[in-house]
Amino acid sequence: MIAITAAHLEDAAGVELTDWQPKPTTLTPGQQEATAELWESPDGKVSTGVWACTAGIFTSVREGFCETCYILSGEGTLHSDDGPSVPLRPGVVIALPDGWRGRWEIVETLRKVYAIAKT
Repeated sequence: MIAITAAHLEDAAGVELTDWQPKPTTLTPGQQEATAELWESPDGKVSTGVWACTAGIFTSVREGFCETCYILSGEGTLHSDDGPSVPLRPGVVIALPDGWRGRWEIVETLRKVYAIAKT
């Protein structure tokens, strides 16, 4: 029998993140991001963790995977290329399907819990 253990964070809003790195798809010079991966499936198809990004605007594409996000802190707006904009604030949950494209406009450093599933 295979032992299955749960992964958890005591404080997702306060967990220490990896070193801050430049955001590759930024449209705002100096924008940075950091993560703390919580769990990844043995086949690498599903992962979850905490991500944060400083103020600025960046482009985003969900190609080959979908993502669900729960906003922990910060403020901004998510702009879909083919749909409405969504305000980003603590408590908001977002589901981004495979093929989604848009821009994240972050006004105050944003922190989210994410779950990614490769399709």
